[in-house]
Amino acid sequence: MRIRSRRGAGARPLRRILSAGVALVLVVPAYGCRAGLSSPGAPTPWPADQARHWQWQWQIEGPLDPTVDADVFLLDPVTTTTAQTADLRARDRRLICQVYVGSVDPADPDATRFPQTVQGSAGRRPGSRWLDVRGWDALRQVLADRFRLCRGKGFGAVALADADGYAQRSGFPLAFDDQLLFNRRLAELARSLDLSPGLVNDVPQLAALAPDFDFAVNEECVRLRQCAKLLPFADAGKPVFHVEYSGSTDGFCVTTVGYGFASIRKERTLDAWRAPCPLA
Repeated sequence: MRIRSRRGAGARPLRRILSAGVALVLVVPAYGCRAGLSSPGAPTPWPADQARHWQWQWQIEGPLDPTVDADVFLLDPVTTTTAQTADLRARDRRLICQVYVGSVDPADPDATRFPQTVQGSAGRRPGSRWLDVRGWDALRQVLADRFRLCRGKGFGAVALADADGYAQRSGFPLAFDDQLLFNRRLAELARSLDLSPGLVNDVPQLAALAPDFDFAVNEECVRLRQCAKLLPFADAGKPVFHVEYSGSTDGFCVTTVGYGFASIRKERTLDAWRAPCPLA
C-alpha cells in the first residue's frame, strides 16, 4: 500500500504506505500483537537535545537499503519485514511507520471494516475515499490495529497521513476543530500503544498541534513557502523531517538547516536515493 498526498492541482501525492491494521485484524495470531508491543523502538518523546543532529531517510519503493547513513528511517510497515526492522535497530536506527488515518482505499486489506456511512468523496490516492473523522467510534479500533501492526514490527513511532480532510472536499462538513480533536485523539492512541506520534503535512494546524505531537514530516515547504509555519516544532526542539522533490540542496538547505530541520532531496518515487542537507 502507498501513501499519496501533495498540495495543489499539479502536485503529486505522498507515496504509498500503510493500510495497516490490515492483516493485523485478519491474522492477529501471525503477528503476535501483544508481544510486539514490547519490541524495541524509538523512545517517547524523542530527545530534543539530539533532534537537530539527526539525518533521515524516507524509502517506500525498491529494495530497502539499510546502509544509508541516516539516523531515522520512515518506512512502509506492510512491506518492511521484522528481520529488516531488527537489523536497523541493531544499527541504532530509529524507525517510523506512516499510517493513513483519514482515508481508506478499497484495496486496503481492512477496507471492509470501515462503514459506508463514514466514507466520503474521492481522496488523494486513486480510488480512495476520505473518512468522516467525526465518527471516532467507527474508526478507533481499525486505526488502533493499524498502529499495532507498526508496533508489532518493531517501529517506535508513527506518522499520521491524510490527517487534513477538513481542508479537502471530503464529502463531509468537517470543521477545523473536528480535525483537531481527531488528530489529538490519534496522538493519544499512539502513545497508549507505546508509539511516538508525528504529523505529516497538515501545515495550517501545526501550531495548534505542536504540544500533542513529537515530530513533523513535511513535503516541499520551501517550494510552497511554508517553512516558517513549521517553527512551532523546531522551536520546541522537536524534529522536523523535511523533503524537497525539486531544486538543488545548495539552494534550499540554506533555508531549512537554518530553521533546524532535517532536510533531504528525494525523487518522488521515494526509492533509496537521497541527497541530504549538511547538519547545522
